[in-house]
Amino acid sequence: MLKRLRIPPAPKRASDASWRQFLRTQATTLLACDFFHVDCAVTLKRVYVFFVLEVATRYVHILGTTTHPDGPWTTQQARNLLMDLGSRADDFRFLIRDRAGQFTASFDAVFAGAGIETVKIPPGCPRANCYAERFIGTIRREVTDRLLIIGERHLHTVLTRYVTHYNTHRPHQALHLIPPRPDHPIPQQSPIQIRRQPILGGLINEYKPTAA
Repeated sequence: MLKRLRIPPAPKRASDASWRQFLRTQATTLLACDFFHVDCAVTLKRVYVFFVLEVATRYVHILGTTTHPDGPWTTQQARNLLMDLGSRADDFRFLIRDRAGQFTASFDAVFAGAGIETVKIPPGCPRANCYAERFIGTIRREVTDRLLIIGERHLHTVLTRYVTHYNTHRPHQALHLIPPRPDHPIPQQSPIQIRRQPILGGLINEYKPTAA
């Protein structure tokens, strides 16, 4: 019909942003969440760790560990996160998650009540949740693949210590080698002397400038 009436095709419309453009544009308002698991050497239990990452700052919240990550447990962790964020929850608009069964309608409703829309990644596409996947790879390479975790209590201690290091001391390339939330002023000039502080028995190290 268009050809008969000599009506040319409509111009191409680029109104739909790509996934990459969406992530870049909304980075300051994004949260990303996921699970990873750790197998304990003594109890022989598989413990699941649930975390949420603030995409713009790379700040990580470890929400909890459990051997049975069902829907009600995951929903309660969502409530706890919003309580911890307080008024800062208003800064976020989207939460990226996968399609795992732990993320039920009640989980989405908790965030919807705070004005945060849950965005599900496509099936079988973990790279669409790239920021959360990057953190999982980092914590595996730096800690959990290099330690024998005795049990859930031991895992909780290790995670608490590592995430404190990750959030306050570990440099991040995306942040120009600055930690997400430094607990000390970052020097502008190269220090003359550096002091090394071992973490987790020397598994990782923190480096701080010292006075000349």
